[in-house]
Amino acid sequence: MEPIPQAPPGAARPGGRTARTRGQVLEAVASLLLEGGFDAVTMDAVAARSGIHRTTIYRRWRDPGALLADSFEAAREQPWQPPDTGSLLGDLTEINQQIVTALTAEPSVTRALITASFRSPAAAEALQRFWDDRFTTAAVVVERAAPDADPRTILVASCAPIFYELALMRSPATPDMAARYARSATAAATT
Repeated sequence: MEPIPQAPPGAARPGGRTARTRGQVLEAVASLLLEGGFDAVTMDAVAARSGIHRTTIYRRWRDPGALLADSFEAAREQPWQPPDTGSLLGDLTEINQQIVTALTAEPSVTRALITASFRSPAAAEALQRFWDDRFTTAAVVVERAAPDADPRTILVASCAPIFYELALMRSPATPDMAARYARSATAAATT
């Protein structure tokens, strides 16, 4: 498995040319991924779409897997705080609703990136880091309501059915989906 650079491109000069280049490239990756899936994300296509010279893209990202991995890293860098509605059920419902929204958006970059991660070990590794970060951050919603429960188990029990239904089964979202699975997980956390 190819290592992902420790410091993502743009880290040294967050407001400078490096950050602008990264933003243009990742925007091109997302649009190509939405248009044609994993196979559309070639180095030449990203160069053409982003307006960044292909040599720069090869030097910084070296292959499509690294481009996808950096897309996950960029998503992980976005600030996200878990909700604090005053109840575990409310918090889990809100988290689930955010997932429903991300997976049912048209087009859904989230769904496209997850699908592409099955084709790239580097992207799969970056996706795992993304999930680890989100589970660590979201653990507080379980810890404050059910300190004896395992946060990751409860969060997975709440969120996984949403991914299963919307991303794998391609079932339509229902108005009660977020709350229904949050209720099941809340029951598990409090028993």
